Amino acid sequence: MPDTFAITVIFIVLSTVVAAFIRRKSRDKCLKDFSDDMVTLEKTDAKIVGGKLNVENTGLEFIYPEKHKDTNGHDETSFILYKYEYPNIAALIRYHDQLSERGKKERENELKRTYHPTLLRRLKRKIQNVFKTVRDSVMEVVNMLVSQAKKAAPAGAVLTSQDKYVSQMKQELMGSVGTSFEPLLEKYIGHRVVLELIKGDKMFEYCGVLKEYTAEFVEIMDVNYKVREEGPLRKADLVVPRKYGVIRHLGE
Repeated sequence: MPDTFAITVIFIVLSTVVAAFIRRKSRDKCLKDFSDDMVTLEKTDAKIVGGKLNVENTGLEFIYPEKHKDTNGHDETSFILYKYEYPNIAALIRYHDQLSERGKKERENELKRTYHPTLLRRLKRKIQNVFKTVRDSVMEVVNMLVSQAKKAAPAGAVLTSQDKYVSQMKQELMGSVGTSFEPLLEKYIGHRVVLELIKGDKMFEYCGVLKEYTAEFVEIMDVNYKVREEGPLRKADLVVPRKYGVIRHLGE
């Protein structure tokens, strides 16, 4: 008979290592595109925060250009938005006029590569989508193999006894390989589109170049944007939650 205690220890260690590795590596691609740039956070409660964006798998940190005192007299140098607070994001805005000269050049080069991408870039994305599609089947395969293994003896009895840890590893894998492939959006990558963005009880339209999308966010470049209705329009790139922002039309 197998040593169930030793197997339990192995499952605990393995699930912990897998979970730690996945958590460390999994960051939303749209959010990562704005990392290290000056970014303005517009929240659903109309609060505005701006700073240099640091993206971690557990949330976002906006580092202020200089410290300031809040209404209670405390010195503040950054603002942290935790991952569970992402539903409070109305938009993340990267204004062009807030970028460094180097940042402006890098962003301009990225826009040129994104807008009507070359054959090589399109091929690269198609290859990536193939891997995404394969990854989407990972959990089905894992579930099938685990189910079949549980029917086998004596390994089945051991797996059943360690079901808690097997489930933990599957949940971590599911969180990391969850699909973000969207055929309706994929064909518009690199094209001008019209984004419908819900802000409170109003809906606004913005035209820009669709750069990227994930399960939670969509990213468009080169839009005219203003946080306040009475404010001036400024050139910007946007990352908005898909629950509030919908790509509605091809804009070219």
